[in-house]
Amino acid sequence: MAVKIKLKRLGMIRNPQYRIVIADSRTKRDGRAIEEIGLYHPKENPSRIEVNSERAAYWLGVGAQPTEPVLKLLKLTGDWQKFKGEPAPAPLLVAEPKADRHAVYESAAKEALSLEAATTPKKTTRKAAAKADEPAAEAPAEPVAVAEEKPAAEEKPEGEA
Repeated sequence: MAVKIKLKRLGMIRNPQYRIVIADSRTKRDGRAIEEIGLYHPKENPSRIEVNSERAAYWLGVGAQPTEPVLKLLKLTGDWQKFKGEPAPAPLLVAEPKADRHAVYESAAKEALSLEAATTPKKTTRKAAAKADEPAAEAPAEPVAVAEEKPAAEEKPEGEA
């Protein structure tokens, strides 16, 4: 029995997602698989390629033949070079992990509360307002020296009547 390492298509129309599987060469493309060893999502940026290196090395060691697309993926991940004893390729680009949605929500809520607290005055009760007015009334007022001078505009020259 000839064993192949091939891609099994999943996903929707115009959104392909593949599983890297070990299957008999006579099975259909999306038919029964012996084992799944990885996945490939080409539409993500950068493409998501995950391969279980131990299982890929095992199946390559026992004679499983990769198809051309899978061979390219194995070369990108470095599993093919490891199997052949060649130097490893440059590391793959990996997408940044997405932020935790709960943490993003919490930070946005805290920011909104701080903005709201800064822009709206605090509501006070009648008792609190009365207490706030009392100390101001009880505090002794310091006398303010006011100069009593007549403005120059009100002065009339001596010659005019």
